[in-house]
Amino acid sequence: MAMTDGPHVLVTGGAGYIGSHACKALRGAGYVPVTFDNLVTGWRDAVKFGPLVEGDLQDRAALDAAFATYSPVAVMHFAALSQVGESMQVPGRYWRNNVLGSLNLIEAATAAGCDRFVFSSTCATYGDQDNVVLDENSIQAPINAYGASKRAIEDMLRDFEASNGLRHVIFRYFNVAGADPDAEVGEFHQPETHLVPLMLDAIDGKRDGLTIFGTDYDTPDGTCIRDYVHVCDLVDAHVLGLRWLDEGKGSRVFNLGTGTGFSVREVIDHSAQVTNRAVPVVEGARRPGDCTKLVSGSTRAENELGWKPHRSTMDRMITDAWRWHQTGHYSE
Repeated sequence: MAMTDGPHVLVTGGAGYIGSHACKALRGAGYVPVTFDNLVTGWRDAVKFGPLVEGDLQDRAALDAAFATYSPVAVMHFAALSQVGESMQVPGRYWRNNVLGSLNLIEAATAAGCDRFVFSSTCATYGDQDNVVLDENSIQAPINAYGASKRAIEDMLRDFEASNGLRHVIFRYFNVAGADPDAEVGEFHQPETHLVPLMLDAIDGKRDGLTIFGTDYDTPDGTCIRDYVHVCDLVDAHVLGLRWLDEGKGSRVFNLGTGTGFSVREVIDHSAQVTNRAVPVVEGARRPGDCTKLVSGSTRAENELGWKPHRSTMDRMITDAWRWHQTGHYSE
């Protein structure tokens, strides 16, 4: 792909689940996504919409070279370790990878004069606040190292705006599901930890059953409740966030959720209906660091960005995920 067919955006983690969908959305919006990824959890096969720079955020020289080669107008930062359970067991890995890697990236961006930054944060920064409507002004009280590392990066961005004028859009999003309707890219982790692909594997006989982690939560059916967003809706918001910065607007935080929560058992029921197959289930103990309920109460993204999560019905998310599950996977 020629380097002159649109403004370049450096997409860290562009070989991963959300990042690869973001690259497709960026390409569709007239940008050239430059994927910067160490391929530890990402997939070379997922990089289809622009060039790949194989590098690690811990390597400042590799970052400087990428900025010098491609002169990106903005950074879209997805690269991170993101397993809540693991972050409880080895927190140092999360602080080192997520926080120090992001510091390297931010310093490289400001040194290169790149002053627009879109950051993939998480509702995990809010912690466990049951019966509280979570909006952008809610108290941030993460209960695991993953959420804490993301909150630290948010603070870092504010400091670098004050010192270097680094304008940024922070997206705190809820659970992401679904896949590209064209099945060009999709969700594929090793090991897999996300509910929907685990469930589809169980339906397909690729694992013995889906483990429900905790059935004694204070919810109507005893299982955790989450707010699910279709990955294509999510990345559309990131493109809108980039446009926001392109138009010279100031830094802003947006929650990305639908305002509707689904329990684990409800997701299982929808999957059985969509696939017309039973979901084998095993009941297990709670996992450390899991919150009871996380649902967005914000309309800021809709009101200010004009974002509408119109694909984010549970049946649509599972239908698109099931299509990808059946038709496309990356090389192992």
